[in-house]
Amino acid sequence: MRKLGIGVAGVGEMGRRHAENLRRNVPEARLIAVADVAQDRARQVAGDLEIEHSYSSLEAMLENREVDAVVIATPDKFHAQAIELAARAGKDILCEKPLALNLQDAHAALASVAKSGQRLQVGFMRRYDPAYAAAMQRIENGEIGVPVIFKSLGRDKDQPPLAMYEANVCGMIFYTNTIHDFDLARWLMRDEVASVHAYTTSTIRPEVARYGDVVASVVNLQYQGGAIGNVESYAQAVYGYDVRTEIIGSKGSIMIGSLDRIPAVFMTARGGEQPLADHFLSRFRDAYLSEMKDFVQTILNDHEPRVTGADGLKALAIAVAAEKSHKRSVPVGVDLEKVGMPA
Repeated sequence: MRKLGIGVAGVGEMGRRHAENLRRNVPEARLIAVADVAQDRARQVAGDLEIEHSYSSLEAMLENREVDAVVIATPDKFHAQAIELAARAGKDILCEKPLALNLQDAHAALASVAKSGQRLQVGFMRRYDPAYAAAMQRIENGEIGVPVIFKSLGRDKDQPPLAMYEANVCGMIFYTNTIHDFDLARWLMRDEVASVHAYTTSTIRPEVARYGDVVASVVNLQYQGGAIGNVESYAQAVYGYDVRTEIIGSKGSIMIGSLDRIPAVFMTARGGEQPLADHFLSRFRDAYLSEMKDFVQTILNDHEPRVTGADGLKALAIAVAAEKSHKRSVPVGVDLEKVGMPA
């Protein structure tokens, strides 16, 4: 049986998890190499996973002929350039979200992929989570009727260090956190977001605003078909990693991540009254593995990815509109023309 040779670019906590899954849990894949600008980290991960090759750059890893495909888990700022490099090198690609930090770079990356004929999958892993996948199946079956309202929240547990903001290699909260919810907002509602109105705050940590970011945000959504939505993001919830979504339809609703039959839950920095997820890698452990297995099968069987570059572009367009709304304090339309969609 042919195995897909894969290299992982960027082996921080996210890239390392992808590399571990490829090495240990995806029998149809062969982890060939890892690359990271922190060469000692790349060597350490390669040693821990007992593979031969580690590199200090993506470019060097792409020269390895055993690498058929690459997983891009570098900081957000470098995603678009990495996609272009991998596409030109003739490699298929799984790229973590976001596709880019602006629409111009995203289009350039997708143009490179189209020209090369390679395949690109974007890392919206929540679509692979069993609970979200089951919810989508029920929506498609018509069990809640026509979706009317979308609600989603994403709260990270730990306060990001100021060094993360100072480094300026990731986008603001809409690109690092909320973009997952923006993808769900399109996917689960089966409609496109037409406009957004963002409300933000950094009142509990004003120093974050110096770097153009916020601690928390609420984004109201207006859909093309008339539905509405609301997305909350919070960067330092302290009590745990909390992701919940609800879709309210004409015949009922679906809640994902809700607390069943518990009238009140008290949560503080010490945690909660029941076991709580404390990190995205634990909450979405199964989703990350299913996502990687699907990517490998997609490439080996010459199929189109389930989560495409177009999906990444459309979620990015919502994030861009949310950032504009944050800066202008007014509702902003999602630029559908720039994502190749009818206005």
